[in-house]
Amino acid sequence: MAATSPLMNTYARQPVAFSHGDGAWLIDTEGRRYLDCLAGIAVNTLGHNHPKLVAALREQVASIIHSSNLFEIPLQTALGAKLVELSGMTNVFFCNSGLEANEAALKIARKYGHERGVALPEVVVFDNAFHGRSIATLSATGNAKVQKGFEPLVEGFVRIPLNDIDALRRVAGERPNVVAVFLEAIQGEGGIQPARLEFLREARKLCDEHGWLLMIDEVQCGTGRTGKWFAHQWTGIRPDVMPLAKGVASGVPIGAVVAQGAAAEVFGPGNHGTTFGGNPLAMRAGLVTIATMEEDGLLDNAAQVGGWLKEAFERELAGVPGFVEVRGQGLMLGIVLDRPCGDLVKSALDAGLVINVTADSVIRLLPPLIFTMEHAQILVERLVPLVRGFLGGAQARAG
Repeated sequence: MAATSPLMNTYARQPVAFSHGDGAWLIDTEGRRYLDCLAGIAVNTLGHNHPKLVAALREQVASIIHSSNLFEIPLQTALGAKLVELSGMTNVFFCNSGLEANEAALKIARKYGHERGVALPEVVVFDNAFHGRSIATLSATGNAKVQKGFEPLVEGFVRIPLNDIDALRRVAGERPNVVAVFLEAIQGEGGIQPARLEFLREARKLCDEHGWLLMIDEVQCGTGRTGKWFAHQWTGIRPDVMPLAKGVASGVPIGAVVAQGAAAEVFGPGNHGTTFGGNPLAMRAGLVTIATMEEDGLLDNAAQVGGWLKEAFERELAGVPGFVEVRGQGLMLGIVLDRPCGDLVKSALDAGLVINVTADSVIRLLPPLIFTMEHAQILVERLVPLVRGFLGGAQARAG
């Protein structure tokens, strides 16, 4: 960012600005088209300029955008009821972002512990996790790079490797103050690392045995992205607390904490709150997003198109030195290389693709859920040669 900019230097931005979008395509200020394979980092569920969403938001803006949580908000009740129906849980708190949803989850865990006589409650978290950038969620995050410079971190977290059920069992035997287990069903920023289905099932059993809350962060992997409404639903289990955000409202800022059982009863008036959370505009966007997903079969589409993409990348990159694997499910995929590959983001832009690289060496693909087979074919045709060229060029330089 140029020194003359009025903006804080918080982002390493790419040298492009988008003026508008259409479906799965973005158009920059120079009129160039890009296939959007990132969806604003799993946000634009319905793509860009979706007619149903645009019409609903226009109508809502002309009616009421914001009132206050001091008053009844019927649209909030309606979206809450829908999330309860889809999740099989019982109660919802609305906020504005994934960070806020995760912060609320951590507050639920602590108060739950205090109500059970635990003076210093602890929460189990995992290596390479990402839960946000507030001081508490940053402390729960398993990335020393993003924590650096913000010490002292918040205490009360016990960190173990993902998918290590023996480590979780040891925690159960050694840490009597643990009150909750907090993890992403699929780590996003951590490199598209799925929690294994059997690990999630065993974690559910341990939580039940010890009276812990199981809190599954579905901020990035939820809202239909894997082919189920929520990624943990592939296991058949149900968490006690589930933070949501990103794709729930297709680009309008939103966050939610869905809960059941004792966790749903922890908060009372004055324990938690928000000025903007649950506002009528965001609630209308959420209702239209979910209704459109149901009407247009976007969960099945995510599973089918994502499955085809995963197989295509595995086939086209098999045997290429430097290619490791393709991870993820549905339209949440990571192409894993054996070296840092951030340069591919700019190369992809030059080829008319919007992608992302996370965890240094993972090409992250999070396209809108309206992505078609035609879009998928374009993505493979454009991205595979870039990856092959990048890996081959790196080899040549090393030689």
